[in-house]
Amino acid sequence: MDHRADTYIDGEWVESNGEDVIAVIDPSTGQCVATVRESSTADMDRAVAAASRARTVLRGMPPGERAALLDRVADEIEARLGGLAELISSEMGMPRKHAPDYQVRTAIGTFRNTARAVADVEFAVETGGSTVLREPVGVVAAMTPWNFPLLQTAAKIGPALAAGCPVVLKPSEVAPLDAFVLAEAMAAAGAPPGAFNLVFGNGMHVGEYLARHPGTSMVSLTGSTRAGRRVAEVAAESVKRVTLELGGKSAAVALPGGDLAGAVEKSVRTVLINSGQTCTALSRLLVPFQSLPEAEELVAAAMAKYRVGLSDDPDADVGPLASANQRHRVTEHVERALVDGARTIWSHPDSDLPQTGYFASPAAFVVTDPRIALAQQEVFGPILAVIPYVDEDEAVAIANGTQYGLAGAVWGADDEHALRFAARMEAGSIQINGAPFDGMAPFGGYKQSGYGRELGAYGIAQFTELKAIQRPAGSGK
Repeated sequence: MDHRADTYIDGEWVESNGEDVIAVIDPSTGQCVATVRESSTADMDRAVAAASRARTVLRGMPPGERAALLDRVADEIEARLGGLAELISSEMGMPRKHAPDYQVRTAIGTFRNTARAVADVEFAVETGGSTVLREPVGVVAAMTPWNFPLLQTAAKIGPALAAGCPVVLKPSEVAPLDAFVLAEAMAAAGAPPGAFNLVFGNGMHVGEYLARHPGTSMVSLTGSTRAGRRVAEVAAESVKRVTLELGGKSAAVALPGGDLAGAVEKSVRTVLINSGQTCTALSRLLVPFQSLPEAEELVAAAMAKYRVGLSDDPDADVGPLASANQRHRVTEHVERALVDGARTIWSHPDSDLPQTGYFASPAAFVVTDPRIALAQQEVFGPILAVIPYVDEDEAVAIANGTQYGLAGAVWGADDEHALRFAARMEAGSIQINGAPFDGMAPFGGYKQSGYGRELGAYGIAQFTELKAIQRPAGSGK
């Protein structure tokens, strides 16, 4: 078992001073695989001070140099790909079959895309009689979740550094181990001391301390809507900049004449890969009423193809949930759905689940009342709700009829039809007719899915302040 009492501050490995120890549990076995010492307030003060000293260095680096740093970080992560994928699998449960692509290569791609996007950011613009500058906002407190720990970190660290902002990272206490490897990659890539700093602990103590800290200028959080509300409340005390990427209850809409099989395949995949623990999972599949029988057959056949197994099973597609609490939450949702009138389309036999760890049976249900909890609340598990609709107006109402608005997808008879429908959806990122995810496009939510945007040039801009310098008339540029 790995025992970590150190952390990375000001370009050095230093011993943490916190009193508590975080146990990292392998969700496949329920066994402790590592311990990490929680950071003390003194550790956090030291990290913020180091980041503050690095502000001048980062701000003085030309944008092209900051982009080159991100490319070197991507190179260093790529050199550690195999070990990182196995480490992330052990801390949060994604099967090792999928972890390299979904957990590590996506993070590498995010660092590289951010480096490319630097060229698209106008850090100085002449407009009217003014010069408008984009300047780094300051020290960023970044708080990341356990479901895609390295990817979500890359989506914050990369744009922040690209903008010239040093970062203090608090990874999830559920999955903190990959952050140690990221720190090694940062050091090997030549990140200036203090540009990247690590602290460990839970949101209530460490997260709130960073959000309140007078030395942090911005908080960037990916997490639950409840956590987002609390961070926004705490950060408001000092009027900090806040970006929040929160929950989702995303709809996949199969329009009449659209590719129903494609909609089913994509929806099922998003709720089974990573055991449905994906904020953008297409957990609501909306189908025309007359297509419901066909949709049920397609869903059952698609879900039956996925193998549930331990994370080290080379054939496993669906692993455990991340924790016992998460399994309890998913189980409660399924039990309530049946009481609320949902009808089972397909369910993995409980008797075939592994006998260790935090496994829940993948399942799909027909939901005729889109107001029930299964169709309204984020389950964050391998559960799909298939919802029939009568016409497109009703489909729009159902798609927009939750508190969330993070993502969505539409399949139409042609791209124009799908595009018109997508324009009516209240969500920040929508794919039509099976289009791939665009890592250079802005990503973020409407409504209680949060605010602010990540990825590409839009993501870098979130970490900047605008300064307008007015020139005297006739002074020229």
